[in-house]
Amino acid sequence: MTTEITFPVNQQDITSFSKDRNEPQWFSDLRLTSLDKALNLELPKPDKTKISKWNFTSFDFDAKVEESNSFSLLSEGVRSLVGDEKNIQNLLAQKNGVTTYEALHDDLNSKGVIFTDLKTGLQEHEELVKTYFMKDAISLDENRLTALHAALVNGGIFIYVPKNVEVELPLQAVYSHEGNFGLFNHVLIVADENSSVTYVENYLSEGSSTEAVANIVSEVYVENGAVVRYGAVDNLTETVTTYVNRRGQVTGRDAQLYWALGQMNDGNTVSENTTYLVGEGSYGDTKTVSIGRGKQSQNFTTNIIHFGKNSDGQILKHGVMKDAATSIFNGVSKIEHGATKANGEQTERVLMLSEKARGDANPILLIDEDDVTAGHAASVGKIDPVQMFYLMSRGLSRKEAERLIIHGFLEPVVGDLPIESVKEQLYDVIERKVY
Repeated sequence: MTTEITFPVNQQDITSFSKDRNEPQWFSDLRLTSLDKALNLELPKPDKTKISKWNFTSFDFDAKVEESNSFSLLSEGVRSLVGDEKNIQNLLAQKNGVTTYEALHDDLNSKGVIFTDLKTGLQEHEELVKTYFMKDAISLDENRLTALHAALVNGGIFIYVPKNVEVELPLQAVYSHEGNFGLFNHVLIVADENSSVTYVENYLSEGSSTEAVANIVSEVYVENGAVVRYGAVDNLTETVTTYVNRRGQVTGRDAQLYWALGQMNDGNTVSENTTYLVGEGSYGDTKTVSIGRGKQSQNFTTNIIHFGKNSDGQILKHGVMKDAATSIFNGVSKIEHGATKANGEQTERVLMLSEKARGDANPILLIDEDDVTAGHAASVGKIDPVQMFYLMSRGLSRKEAERLIIHGFLEPVVGDLPIESVKEQLYDVIERKVY
């Protein structure tokens, strides 16, 4: 028996939405094609996690937000992330996919750097967006959720850094979500030869929120000698089911891509982070921390796939599980035939704080080449009672002792993150979630 799939929008709705946004015809056609594909494709199948009954299709597509550019209209939650208006350098804020504030340093325009919302990117930089949008890093027909994303994308940004340009100040984006809105956010970053950029994003929930969906896709393209640092803190509420797929295509020789990911959602989450090391001497580094609580279910899969000779891929993931939360931490280092002298290392560690909490760490090495180095480590366990006894014997309460142990467990990841602002935000989120 075939289960009928229904979405809250149809082809007519998508055509009208695309027209209202003044999108080029090829993008409107891509939306319609993707919706057709979504009806026939299967859901992704994350290892050891059943998502068939998760809500990915029940949401409101009306943003109920007007475009603006007023700092005073930003919520207290957003302002706490970006600081004082006088000190803001490069910021783009969106609420339910609609741009509500934008502040760009004059230095960006003078260097030819593009930092804009995706809607404007399609209008003013069509050919650049068309060259990269869901082409190499991720395909729209991989599964039902990637196809649905391509059909309904309603927020996000486009960043392009020209050849030999170094963007010294970080670029920051804040994506807030409210109500039962379906957020289909797309981030597209292109770093041309010998360029460098740091990008930081935050996802947060505001106000009252009912059952909703966040379908997030990021694409990063790194050319010869370029360096991209990508930081994220995801902090959506328990009523939001999240699918997030962040991909990096490190195509250039000696190109580098660093991921610093704080995955702190309170709702059910399936997350994939994949880095393709294509160029000779390319480098990929992924650091991830997560805290699960309540009854949420999470699945985090990190892939680093080596094609280039002398490529180097590093994976480090630490997770803490509380209450009745369950999480799967998969790490995959794959070295393809021909990627001689490649190096792949990974570590996954999970700390469980209660009897009902569940964690699973799965390091996987897939090696199709002889002349390489690779290694992995994994651990899943509870708080050491000896540590608790020692701390409590020094006058700390059980709660304070547990708090110190959690911070110490996550510190090897958080303290080593390459983006200072992400590190500071994660400390704040960890503190709130621990208590």
